[in-house]
Amino acid sequence: MSDSSSDENGSEWVFYRERSEWSDVTPIPQEEGPRPVVSIAYGAKFRDVYDYMRAILKSGEVSERALALTKDALRLNPANYTVWQYRRHILKSLGKDLREELDYIGEVIECNPKNYQVWHHRMVIVEWLNDATGELEYIEKMLSLDPKNYHAWKHRQWVLIKFSLFENELQYTHQLIEEDIRNNSAWNQRYFVINFVSDFDEKVVHQEIEYALNSILKVTKNESAWNYLRGLLIHVDSGLLDSKVVSVCEHLYAQGNKSIHLLAYLVDMALEKLQMERYEPSEETNVLLDRAKKICKELAETYDRVRRKYWLYVLKAIETKANFVL
Repeated sequence: MSDSSSDENGSEWVFYRERSEWSDVTPIPQEEGPRPVVSIAYGAKFRDVYDYMRAILKSGEVSERALALTKDALRLNPANYTVWQYRRHILKSLGKDLREELDYIGEVIECNPKNYQVWHHRMVIVEWLNDATGELEYIEKMLSLDPKNYHAWKHRQWVLIKFSLFENELQYTHQLIEEDIRNNSAWNQRYFVINFVSDFDEKVVHQEIEYALNSILKVTKNESAWNYLRGLLIHVDSGLLDSKVVSVCEHLYAQGNKSIHLLAYLVDMALEKLQMERYEPSEETNVLLDRAKKICKELAETYDRVRRKYWLYVLKAIETKANFVL
């Protein structure tokens, strides 16, 4: 919260209580009760602006000066939802130019890129305009500054759905993944697009499985691509036992690859095969289970010691099921 002695133009700040055009308004101090436990040490400028903001809210004034007051209040605290809501009320009541407001909120977001309220305000303005011209480009600019900005991604998904702008989105996610193959947000967005556009059509899913496998082969320790692959396999009848995926995994393992994501996949693959056979494992499955037990020990003792207890738990579960069958 800025409480400097100058305004946004660098001019000397004049308190509202000293402005003649505001002499007709009686400021309302914040009420904290007779015995406040922990009073916030607001600066003089902050108190002044918000005392007048409360007065305007109480009177319901809709005017140019009230609109300017909201701007000062939001400069001091851009997360104040009540002020944003009242600003929207004034904008609509006065019939203000929403394009100008879009420019304004764009500047505010650039200074406060991870503020929920500012992104919500932008969404409402775009919705009122019913026009997303330039919106994807603006979000792309913000994501170039921080590729994992949750608020920017959430807004982008809303724009895509609201205005049916999915046409180039897969290519955009591909571009981001090419730039940073570990960009989990880009992988998540790709999954969102596939879900919304194709509803996991079989042909599309198999194309995306191929896409994920190609990425895994480039960087086998990339958790994002493995998670994406697992998400796709939920929509395949064969699940983790998809022949193409199994082939790639077996090839990597035979080469001595010790990616924890590969090893975890091989363990889960054995468990899924056991479940499919209703816990009456074939000879082939017993071989996979024996390997899975070995892998669990390796993960617990060497490759994934952070989750040591988890892998020992899985090991015990496999041994219990195997002994039970025997």
